Amino acid sequence: MPYSLVFNFIPETLIPPEYATGRHLNALFITAMNSVDPDLATTLHEQKTTKAFTISPLQKLPRTRRDFPPRVPEILQAQHQLPIPAKTPCWWRVSLLDEQLFGRLSQLWLNLNPRQPWHLGAANLHITSILGTPQSTQPWANACSYEELYETASDSNRRLQFQLATPVAFRQQKYDSALPTPDSVFRSLHNSWKKYSDIELNFATENVFPSYFNIRTEMLDFDFRKKGKSSKFIGAVGRIDFRILGDVNSATIKALNTLSHYALYCGIGRKTTMGMGMALAI
Repeated sequence: MPYSLVFNFIPETLIPPEYATGRHLNALFITAMNSVDPDLATTLHEQKTTKAFTISPLQKLPRTRRDFPPRVPEILQAQHQLPIPAKTPCWWRVSLLDEQLFGRLSQLWLNLNPRQPWHLGAANLHITSILGTPQSTQPWANACSYEELYETASDSNRRLQFQLATPVAFRQQKYDSALPTPDSVFRSLHNSWKKYSDIELNFATENVFPSYFNIRTEMLDFDFRKKGKSSKFIGAVGRIDFRILGDVNSATIKALNTLSHYALYCGIGRKTTMGMGMALAI
């Protein structure tokens, strides 16, 4: 059963921008896992492809009264250029794709102590809540079994819409591409689905075509504060709609709708364990 968990927290001390990147947040999650299940932490850390979790970049919540309760923007902040001040309400999303992961990490959620900070570099983070069900102002919290994702998916809806919230990129042979084509988007989703779900999907993209897109490219540098080092990735953010055209059977339509809603949990494309590829079906 995939879970999408949102951690709300308040930093006790300032967070330097280089520690708000995916690399350090990935390490934070592995460290938290290690505290309750060292073997699981080692296994997930050593996985090379199709990892069983994803993370988001660190996000700040707006403080203005005009936006209360604060709403999550459609495009998230993938990289911070300035430090995040102490006492700034923030959130961070972690998704779990393997059926057994949530149970093995249950002690992490059940024994959460608001007085015991988590550490992100030199900053102390106090977790105030963990959300695992849909919220009107927080679309990234949810949980749904693979069976329910499949059973509730439409077998007639031919319009598949995505909000790409953090940069999406795809590996093509030796290089990366930031263009979200139907084949690259749905093949990425299907590869994850095959690994973690027992439900076989009648998957094909020959009749799927872009019908609307309002996207732009964004660059991420996971080591942007390290001299002499650079780990840059270019990806697409924004909205893209696909249409299923022509004579397509209902099983294939249902499979494509299933994968669209699965995107919330698994993300799309590369580096989803570093904050890239976050996407919502809309």
